[in-house]
Amino acid sequence: MPKTKIAIDSKRAVAHLLDLLAIEGLSGKEGRVAKAVRAKLLEAGCKPAWMRHDRVHDKLPGFEIGNLIVRIPGTDGLARAGRRLFMGHLDTVPLCRGARPVRRGERITSTGETALGGDNRTAVAALVTLVETLLGGELPHPPLTVLFTVGEEIGLLGARHVDLDDLARPEMGFNIDGGNPAEITIGAIGADRWEANVRGRSSHAGVAPERGISAALIASRAIADVARRGYFGKVRKGRREGTSNVGTLRGGEASNQVTDHVLVRGESRSHIPAFIDEITGAYRDAFERAAASVTSDRGVAGAIEFRAERDYDSFRMSEDAAPVELAMRAAARLRLEPRTRIANGGLDANYMNAKGLPTVTLGAGQHSPHTVDEYVDLREFVDGCRLLVAIATA
Repeated sequence: MPKTKIAIDSKRAVAHLLDLLAIEGLSGKEGRVAKAVRAKLLEAGCKPAWMRHDRVHDKLPGFEIGNLIVRIPGTDGLARAGRRLFMGHLDTVPLCRGARPVRRGERITSTGETALGGDNRTAVAALVTLVETLLGGELPHPPLTVLFTVGEEIGLLGARHVDLDDLARPEMGFNIDGGNPAEITIGAIGADRWEANVRGRSSHAGVAPERGISAALIASRAIADVARRGYFGKVRKGRREGTSNVGTLRGGEASNQVTDHVLVRGESRSHIPAFIDEITGAYRDAFERAAASVTSDRGVAGAIEFRAERDYDSFRMSEDAAPVELAMRAAARLRLEPRTRIANGGLDANYMNAKGLPTVTLGAGQHSPHTVDEYVDLREFVDGCRLLVAIATA
């Protein structure tokens, strides 16, 4: 099969990426990144009337802005064709705070002890490059919606609350959030977020510790119990698999005071919804048993307030779904040796599929996200940009 030539300005694409990596934009604080994106899109030829922010931040306390939505009309002859959605998230994790990107050969890394933010500025730069290439080259394309979501890293919040009517009801979607552009992600895991409010009783730890009820001891016993029963970390029960984690523990005020309150937050994940329930249930049971086991000298036990909610549901698309077939064909034309995969992390595509919009996820060169070893493979990034153009013009 001959390799199809998709012409993009790779130097400009990499320059966009370096610009965007250098702008801090943690979850809820994406305003500066969105401002830079809007400026780049205007320079690329977008009309101001095509761009707007929705109001999802009204539902998200502390958020600066809502999702950035760009609705681009189809070209002559394709104006009434089915609309396609291209999307990526604006925010990065806190480990990216203060990141300083530097190019070293065919990689971009971060100087210092921070993550880079390739998750997901590779997507943002690739989407800017897509629009710039289409408009600058006057390439034929159907109507397109380009969506830059907020709050992905803390619960897929922008995708959760976005209204498909604001997106002009696309027929299919392409989310960018990964590494190798040859890997077409057609499914992803589901997850619960849970928290345990552990209530004990304060007393002087030196004078009368026996009168207190240690919330720290309750939390410790609960977590140890979960681990002993095989529900901590990688979880395997027969043919069912999942993961769980305790992410934060907060409480206590002084070393000479028996801890009266600890807040524990964590998550449970699996591709099997009922198994997510089982893992979360194991934590609930462990905290309740631990609270009952820790008492004061008067026989008063601790107490638990345990809350859990489904963060997002798992999904798995058929390999003959329209966006899967389109992405596979486009990747094959570029000689990228495409293959499908299932992700063990949550994606904005989880919510798009839950809303009834079939959406696959593509890569654009990000690797080792959420670590200080994060980097961008520039060859993959450029191939990812070319793949988006191939899909948009197919």
